[in-house]
Amino acid sequence: MRIRVIASLLFSFTLLCGFSRCSRKDVSTAKSDAPSNEAEAGVAMQKFVSQISKFAKSQKPGFNIIPQNGSVLAYTNLNPKQGKNYEYIQSVDGFGVEELFYTEDGSIDSARVALLDALKNDRKILVSEFIPDSEKINRVAEQNLDAGFVPFIRMKSNYSYSHIPERIRNQNQDDVTQMDQVRNYLYLINPKEFENKEAYLKALSETNFDLLIIDLFYDMQQLTKTDLELLKTKSDGGKRLVICYLNIGSAEKWRYYWNKSWKVGKPSWIKKNYAGYEGEYYVEFWDAEWKGIVFRGSDSYLRKIINAGFDGAYLDNTEAYHYLFHDQEEN
Repeated sequence: MRIRVIASLLFSFTLLCGFSRCSRKDVSTAKSDAPSNEAEAGVAMQKFVSQISKFAKSQKPGFNIIPQNGSVLAYTNLNPKQGKNYEYIQSVDGFGVEELFYTEDGSIDSARVALLDALKNDRKILVSEFIPDSEKINRVAEQNLDAGFVPFIRMKSNYSYSHIPERIRNQNQDDVTQMDQVRNYLYLINPKEFENKEAYLKALSETNFDLLIIDLFYDMQQLTKTDLELLKTKSDGGKRLVICYLNIGSAEKWRYYWNKSWKVGKPSWIKKNYAGYEGEYYVEFWDAEWKGIVFRGSDSYLRKIINAGFDGAYLDNTEAYHYLFHDQEEN
């Protein structure tokens, strides 16, 4: 679950380049060792996402990669003035964002809207909006639709991505087998409201969403190929995509890979607490050990996702490159 304001990421990167006089050459020629600033870390995240994509598609052609937030990563050296980074764009199959037309103070994040508007003809844009004011729901949904984006609306009771909304906008009976066909989606990664795995799967299977974003596990029980086959058909009979949530920018202590001896600084790539999320820690995502956990290792998270039969991975915390060098309170 990721709910925070990221409106100032582009602005802060501009300040970073202005004060440190970073240039295209400075960022592109960053050393192969640990990044020393936000700009270099951003380029490292671009590379990380591309590596994940290359591996996944080599294991399962047609596998979808959708990074969440960090929209500026789609631009050369994270600088929109330098144009799009087509190598990065071609490595992904969509872009996910949170809180776009309704941010924490109810305003529109105009900077990110502009970034995404320039990308919408390249890849599908999925927008998760959290709107505690029910009177604003229809307006925000329409703003997304008018912009050419696909909205998922969360009300106050669904802050943690735990409920299935009653309404499906742009519901259809079409087969959905690729991202450009997606007209609506469900984002549910905290199935705490469901009594057991069977009830959870049944509830999901009875929906007509074009795309499901869910976790690999239900209460530490990993979903199986049989489970996934059940979910890949909409209630009305149409095919749909099922995408798995994958946190690539922070480690979570409730995951199977966590070692009980770990803490901030041990191992060294666990860098800082993730403010607001107990038991979660920002990591130096460029570290070889972390990459082994995410996709390179024989028991990697991504291998489990692919082997379970998911159609893709939804990569969260791609903006970790920023928060490794800044406190979240700054934003």
